[in-house]
Amino acid sequence: MRVLGLMSGTSHDGIDAAVVDWELRGDTLVGTVEQAGETPYPPELRERIVGALPPGRVDLAEVCALDTLIGQAFADAAEPYEADLICSHGQTLYHWPGLGTLQMGQPAWIAERTGLPVVSDLRVRDMAAGGQGAPLVSYLDLLTLPERSGALNIGGIANLTVRDTGLAYDTGPGCALIDAAAPPYDRDGRLGAEGRVVPDLLDKLLAEPYYALTPPKTTGKELFTPDYVDAGVRQADLVATLTALTAETVAAEIRRHALRRVVVSGGGVRNPTLMGMLRARVDAEVTVHEFADAKEAIAFSLFGWLTAHGLPATVPSCTGASGPRILGTITPGSGPLRLPEPVAVGPLQVLLQDARRPAG
Repeated sequence: MRVLGLMSGTSHDGIDAAVVDWELRGDTLVGTVEQAGETPYPPELRERIVGALPPGRVDLAEVCALDTLIGQAFADAAEPYEADLICSHGQTLYHWPGLGTLQMGQPAWIAERTGLPVVSDLRVRDMAAGGQGAPLVSYLDLLTLPERSGALNIGGIANLTVRDTGLAYDTGPGCALIDAAAPPYDRDGRLGAEGRVVPDLLDKLLAEPYYALTPPKTTGKELFTPDYVDAGVRQADLVATLTALTAETVAAEIRRHALRRVVVSGGGVRNPTLMGMLRARVDAEVTVHEFADAKEAIAFSLFGWLTAHGLPATVPSCTGASGPRILGTITPGSGPLRLPEPVAVGPLQVLLQDARRPAG
C-alpha cells in the first residue's frame, strides 16, 4: 500500500512529503521510500501562520481562513504524487497538554484535489487517552533503532527517542529561538559561529523549569515564543548563545541516558555550528539520518498505513497515554471508502529502503 505522508513542523516553513510503499513481511514492515520532497509555504501564508502563533492573537475568522488556506497548500503539495492513501499532519497552531491541540489544514481540500482518502487530525486521540499528543514519531524510531542508541529530531523544537528505555520527549528548543533571533533562520550557522556565547545569559536560560520536568513531556512555541529572549546583546552573540542553549539541553539528555549513538534529523542538521556544539558536548557518535529531511513525512506515511489497517500508532511510555490508540480521522476520496483488511498484530520492526525518484 502506497501512502503519501504530509508534514509541516514547528519551523512552519513548508510542507514535507514522502510516498512510501509499505509491505508487511512476517513481523517486519518494509517501507520503500519512492518519492520525497518539500513545498515551501507562499511567503504571505507563512506570515499569517507566524502571526497566529503564540503570543499572537487572532479571531475566529482568521482561524477559519487559515484552515482553508493551509488545506489548499497541502492539496498543492500532494497533487504531484501518486498514492493509495494520504496521511496529513497539517500545521500545528496551538499545542498545550491539558488544554488541547489544534492542527490546521482542512483535509477535504486534499481529498477533493487528489480523489484519495485522507487520514488527518492524529494527535487528538492520544490526548483524549491522557497523553501529551507528542512525540508521535517515536513509534517509528523505536522500531528502527539499534540498542544503546537514540533518535534526535531538531526542528523548531528538539525531541529525543531513547531506544532501550522506550522513552521519547521534547528536550526543549531546537531551532525556534535561533530562527527568531536571526529570521528567517541562521543560514549555515554563520551568525552562531561569528558570535560569542554569553555565559550569564546561557545560565539564565538553562534555569527554565521545563528542563527539570520528568518525561514524558512535550513543549512548543507556546512556551518558547519569539519574545522569550530579550537579552540586550548584539545579534551574533545572542544567536551563538541560543545555539549553545539547544546544544546543551539536548546533550544533557544524551549524557543522561548514556547513549552510544544518536541519529539526527530535521532542519537543525543543516546548521554546522549547532551540530559542532552538540558533538563537542557528548561522547556518543552523532550521525545524520539517511532520510534526515523526510523522516517525519515518512513517519506520517507509516501512521496512515497503521490507521488504515486498524493498528495503533502510539507508544504510551513516550506520550503518557493510558494505552496505545489508533490515530486520526478519515476523509473519503472521490469514491466509496475501501480500507484493507485489519491486521491483528502490529510489526515488531520497520525496515526502510530508498528508491526515491523525482515527483511529477
